[in-house]
Amino acid sequence: MRRQREWIGGLLRCYPVSFLVLAPYAVFIVPTAVLNGNLRTGFLVSLVGLALLGSVAVETVGLLFGRPDPQWRQGMRQATARYPRIYPVARLVTLTGVAANIVGAHLGRGTVVSQVTGELSDTPAAMVSALFSGWGTLGFALLAASYLSGRLSRAKLYCWLALLGGAEAYVAVLTARSAPLVGLVFFVAAAGAVCGVFRLRHLLLWTVVLLLAWPAMFAQRNAIREDHGVVVDTKVTAADRLRLDSQLTVVADIEVPVDLGQPQGVDYLRYGLVPRMLDPDRPPISTGQQINQYLGGGPTSASNFLLLGNIWFFDGPVGVVAVHAFWAGFVALLLRWRGRPGPARLTLLCLVFSDVLLWSGTYPDSTIGFLQHVVSAVPVFLLLWLTRSAPAGRDHRMPLLVGAVR
Repeated sequence: MRRQREWIGGLLRCYPVSFLVLAPYAVFIVPTAVLNGNLRTGFLVSLVGLALLGSVAVETVGLLFGRPDPQWRQGMRQATARYPRIYPVARLVTLTGVAANIVGAHLGRGTVVSQVTGELSDTPAAMVSALFSGWGTLGFALLAASYLSGRLSRAKLYCWLALLGGAEAYVAVLTARSAPLVGLVFFVAAAGAVCGVFRLRHLLLWTVVLLLAWPAMFAQRNAIREDHGVVVDTKVTAADRLRLDSQLTVVADIEVPVDLGQPQGVDYLRYGLVPRMLDPDRPPISTGQQINQYLGGGPTSASNFLLLGNIWFFDGPVGVVAVHAFWAGFVALLLRWRGRPGPARLTLLCLVFSDVLLWSGTYPDSTIGFLQHVVSAVPVFLLLWLTRSAPAGRDHRMPLLVGAVR
């Protein structure tokens, strides 16, 4: 059994991007399309096939230059041995991310009301909280590294993950938006499986839990929106909202690629690398609102075709292959360059998973989000570098909880 788990874990780390692409469609989206007789199921399967064509090809070529260490946990202990303070840093980052997320939601950042009105909070506190918007992902990456290095027990890891999930659930109540919570759950399950924190069956278990909880979450979300004066379409049921296959296959009847004035070129640098507090006059970017207006809706709501559908919509079939090939190469580099990934590379890996490759992401805005979160992670990387130890005596600063990672 242990050898089987190691084999599965090794396969996931050989094809991580392909796994992230395939998992939601194989487990839920394609089966839903088949059960409901979606006439565009063939298009849906072909779209997934194009994405896999790009990722599998690059990841297979990457195997020629070496495979991820089969002794993954032992290798991670060695890769993080020079960072004896990684767990305290992980605690600091996680708590900061949770606090910033809650404060930002209280100040109106990311709420459905701000989406409807198009207004962004320009208070100093709101701008500062936005700088830490990606620290929840950073916290998870460092907690995972702490666990894999033997400096954090499984029980404590689960407590921290419960804190992250509970905080995101509270933010969902404040913002009347459930998508970030669903995205967090999928990201933690998928990234945890790839990193060797969870077993693959946890992904299936979490999917079942989400499906069972969804009707209550959907009803609560609508009630909160109505309390804020937002009009809710009562004809759309919780089951209708789960028809993600229909949401994506709308693009099958559209001549692609389409230009809606979406972010391009210098926009990625301006919005991704320059904090808003240094460029307060730039207009907000919402490709979701542009898509909604293209479909005949108004500017007070947002739509997308999921990640694959958006790439097809804006870049066509070549774009679907190219985007996934590029990120497959980037992830392969993170996993293989100069041996096992340390905390910084593991953090970048998780940011790619949560921002760029999340199945529900709004492309190309999600790419800008990735750049923003990389910028916000620079102080964390600096802190890790300042607290690292010398190679000699690296195992004497803090005892490893070896039994916690067996």
